[in-house]
Amino acid sequence: MFKKYTNHFQETIPNIPHAKYAHFIVLKETDSYAVFKTDGGELNTARVRAGLENSEPITRLVLFKRKQTTPERLTGRELLRRYGVYDTISQTCLRAGKKKDNEISDCTYNGNPCGCCPDCVIYGYAVGESGSEKSKVFIDSAYAVPPYEQSHETLTLNAPYEDGTMTSGTDTTNRFSEQDHVIPEIPFPSVVTLRDPTPNTFLYVLNNLYRTKKYGAQTTRTGQVRNKLIAVIFADGEIFSNLRLTQKIYDLLENKNPPYSVTEIQEKAQEAVQNLITQDGVLYQLIMGDELIALENEAQTILNDEGSFQQWLNAIAQETISYAEKVKVITRKNS
Repeated sequence: MFKKYTNHFQETIPNIPHAKYAHFIVLKETDSYAVFKTDGGELNTARVRAGLENSEPITRLVLFKRKQTTPERLTGRELLRRYGVYDTISQTCLRAGKKKDNEISDCTYNGNPCGCCPDCVIYGYAVGESGSEKSKVFIDSAYAVPPYEQSHETLTLNAPYEDGTMTSGTDTTNRFSEQDHVIPEIPFPSVVTLRDPTPNTFLYVLNNLYRTKKYGAQTTRTGQVRNKLIAVIFADGEIFSNLRLTQKIYDLLENKNPPYSVTEIQEKAQEAVQNLITQDGVLYQLIMGDELIALENEAQTILNDEGSFQQWLNAIAQETISYAEKVKVITRKNS
C-alpha cells in the first residue's frame, strides 16, 4: 500500500519522533448552515489580518481545533465498533501492571480509553488514572476565507406544536429564538498533520476526513461540511499554519466575495500551498494534481470494498495493539 512513498512511512509506529510528517491540506467547506461556537450564542471569531499582503484587519469565523478532531475521531470509532475491532481488543488485551480490573471491556471517548485501539494510539488520550498517549495528529483552529460579515447570517428559529403549527387553540407559542449561523459554501482551509505515519495510520486519518460530514453544534439537524483534499505533503518537519494558508488564499482571490466557484477556490488553495511550502525551510514532497488523484484512487481500492476494508481495519488494530504492548500499556492474554 502506497509503495511509491515508502521512504516517507515508518514500518511500525515508533514510540519516539523520527521527523517524518504527512500533511493533509484540506478545504472544509460548509454545505449547509452550521454553528461553530463554544459557550453562549455567538459564533467563534478572531480579529486578524486579511491577508499576507493585505494587512487590513478583519474579523473571521473560527472553527476551533477540537471541533474538527472530535467528529473525525468519533467517525473512526463508529467504524471500529461496527466491524468488531473493540471486541477483538477485549478478547486479546489486558491492561498492563494492574492486578485488578485489568480486563478491557470497552473503550469510551473521554471516559475509559483502552489505550491500544487505532483511535487511542493515533489521536491520543489523557484521562485520569487511565494514563496518556500524545496525539500523533496535529491540527489547529481553521479560519474562514471571507470576512465575518460575508460568512454568517442570523436565523430565526421556532418550536411548533405537535400539529406543526405555531398555535394551540387560541394560544400562540412564544418559543422563538435567534441564532447566528455560518452560511453555506464558506471554506475553512485546514492542515491536518500526522507524525511518523505508517501506511495504515495514514489511511486511517484520511478515511476519517473522507467520511466526516457534520461539524459544530446541532449536528443532527445541520452543520454539513465537505472535506476536499487539496494536496498531501510529506516532509521532515511541520509546515505553514492554517491562518497563513487562509490569508494567502484571500490575497490570491483579490477581494472577491463568496460564494466562490469550486474550481477557483481549489486552484487558489493549490497555488497558495505551492507558494507557502517553499518558505518553510523543510525538505518535502508535494503531491497534487494527477499524482494526488492516483494516491486517492489507491486508497479507495481499500476503502470502497467491504472485505478489503474490514481486513485493513483488523491489520491496523494489530499494529496499534503491538505499539501499546511495546510501550507497556497492555499485555496480551495469551502471553
